[in-house]
This record gives sequence, C-alpha cells and structure tokens, in this order.
Amino acid sequence: MSRLLERLQGEIAALDAQSLRRRRQIAETACAPEQSLTLAGTTAPRTMLGFSSNDYLGLAAHPALAAAWAEGAARYGTGSGGSHLILGHSRAHAQLEERLADWMAPFIPEAQSLFFCTGYMANLAVLSALGGAEAVIFSEALNHASLIDGARLAKARVERYPHCDVAALDAMLGACDAPVKLIVSDAVFSMDGHLAPVHQLLALAERHDAWLVVDDAHGFGVLGDTGRGVVQALGLHSERLVLIGTLGKAAGVSGAFVAAHRTVIDYLVQRARPYIFTTAAPPAVAHALLASLTLIEGEEGAARRAALQARIAQLREGVKAVLPADGSACLPESPTAIQPLIVGDNARAMRTMAQLDARGLRVGAIRPPTVPVGTARLRIALSASHSRADVARLVDALGVALSQPMQEAA
Repeated sequence: MSRLLERLQGEIAALDAQSLRRRRQIAETACAPEQSLTLAGTTAPRTMLGFSSNDYLGLAAHPALAAAWAEGAARYGTGSGGSHLILGHSRAHAQLEERLADWMAPFIPEAQSLFFCTGYMANLAVLSALGGAEAVIFSEALNHASLIDGARLAKARVERYPHCDVAALDAMLGACDAPVKLIVSDAVFSMDGHLAPVHQLLALAERHDAWLVVDDAHGFGVLGDTGRGVVQALGLHSERLVLIGTLGKAAGVSGAFVAAHRTVIDYLVQRARPYIFTTAAPPAVAHALLASLTLIEGEEGAARRAALQARIAQLREGVKAVLPADGSACLPESPTAIQPLIVGDNARAMRTMAQLDARGLRVGAIRPPTVPVGTARLRIALSASHSRADVARLVDALGVALSQPMQEAA
C-alpha cells in the first residue's frame, strides 16, 4: 500500500478514535416516518421509525408530487440537455421561477427568482457573485457550511460575527467603509432549530447600506401563514433582501431558488458561475415543484403545518419530563421542526443513537466539526407525517437511554 493511502487510513482511524467517523445507511423505500433502512455495517434491511429527515411537511412521497414528476418526465424527458443558458432552461423552469417570484412579490420589490439544482449551489452562487473584491461579508458564527464555503469562494474579505449578536454586528458594520457589505445568515439554524433575529438584521442592512442574504432552507414551506417562510412570518419587505429557499426539504422535491430584486437576479445570471456552468436540473423536477407549491399554500399545507406544530409541542413536553436531573443533557428552546437534544460527549451521542437504533428508532448523532466541541447532540427532526404514537415512542426510548449514568455513555 502506498504512503498516500496509509496517510488517509491513519486520518480515518483518528476519526474513529474520537467517535467522529461518518457512515451512511441505505434507504430501501421512499422517505416516510417508517422506512426500510440498511444501516452501516449490516446487510439486512430493517424497518425503522425515523426522526432525521428534513421532510418537514411529509411531502417527499406525496402521490400528487410523484404524479406531477411522471407527467413532467413524459412531457420534457428525463434530462435538461444543457445549462440554463444553453438550451437547458425549459418552460417548466420558467413557470417555477415565475411562481416563486409571485410568492415573494409582497416581500421584495420587483421580485424575480432563479432556480438552482441544490441549496448548496445557490449559496455558492450568491456569495461568490455579490462578494467581489470590494465587498466585505459579515457571516453569522453558526452559518451552514454552504454559506461558509460561498464566502470562501468569494473574493471578499470575510468577518465572522458572534451568534445572534446584533449589537456586535452593528459595531462591525459601522467600522467598515467598504463600498459593498453583505450580512449573511441562516434563517433557521440547522443544528439548533431557533430563528435568527432577521428583522433586526434587516434594520442593520438598511442603516448601513448593506445586502441581507438569508438562507431560509429550514423555514420555507413551514413558516408563515401560507408557508412562504421567514419573510412572511416576520412581515419583511426590502429591496436589500436576497432570499435563498431550499426545495428539497419542506417542499419535498429537490433544488433551491434565489429571490431578489430583478436587478440582482439579472446580475446573478451574468456572474454566478455555479449557475452558468452547470447542467440544469431535469424539467420534471420543476414540474413537480409547481404541484408542491400548490399543496403548500393550500388547505392541505395549512393542515400539515398545524400537525407539525402539535408534534413539536408534544415532543418538547415529553422530553423535558425525561431529562436527567444532573443536567447532563438538555433540550434548548426551538419553535421549529429541528429539536436538538444536547448530550455533550461524542461517544455518548453515538451510544444513545445506537440504543435508539436497537429499538427501531433512527435519530442522527451530530458531532464536531458540524457543531462545537462538547455539544454533540441528537438532532431530532419532526414531520407532519409523524403521529402522536410515533413521538410518544421516541420519548419513551429517550427516557430509557438518558437514564443511564453519564460514565456508561462515555
């Protein structure tokens, strides 16, 4: 074996020793609360009750979306055949962008939208295009990896501001004389579940003549009366808003969009390399997303959001009742589908996950570097498709797992 391979094996072994190695499982059936999974290190599938999916409204296997996807494939074929700028931009893509622009028109003057294959690509595109050499990017301390990588890809100087610290950000912006400033933040923090102070961030953007780039990956479809996300939930309105929304989570399909003033969107079409130099997503994806938006904004979407809120309240009440008295685990405040049960130690997080696995429950253990050292957690993700019995089963299992002494879990 070459020294190059030995070096990589050594690094993987070091991850094992710290309980940091990542492993995949294979989903044998469609995304749903109960799913057939082949877990890492096993060969036989098991039916598991999952609490790890970002399918917050339970739309990923909705028959109407599957039918729309099939209809789109029958109409447009299976592939786009090229980039959006070279014959890959179908009527389905155009209709989806028009629909999303209409959704965001109450919140962004002269709104237009741009469709991307993934949220990761959308974040890379926005920050690398708007963050030129004369810009400074003010990045939230707990931003998602895609925003961090987008800032790295940009030619701008990057300054990291403390988590949700509006006063510190205000001072940093006030001390900056760059001609272009970007405030960049998640709307819902993906490992913590709470909301950024987006209303206050927008006020700072107005005061300091800055863009506000908000990644609403975990809020779109869930927040707001008709699921339009954080902008609707908070009643925001500004031409400074650049909103990124993910369509593979609550929307149940795939892809993402950027919504902004028409001038921003036109600029991205000219300058955003992750948009220009990649093959467009299959038109069938866009066609299915049109059906998803109809569900989200209609009566069924409202009912699913209400069901999700009921499950969130049930879980929080149940978990708080079984938390260890010694404070070795905690459930921070979170009004969203993301409920982080922090256990602190990496090995304990892995042990707890394994205990839940043994009882047929799948909850992801999140460890550094995704979260800070000493804050390893179970990231419990709820869906409108979970029943009261599903959540009760999880709470009971957590009660057993958390009752074990901390030294046994370490």
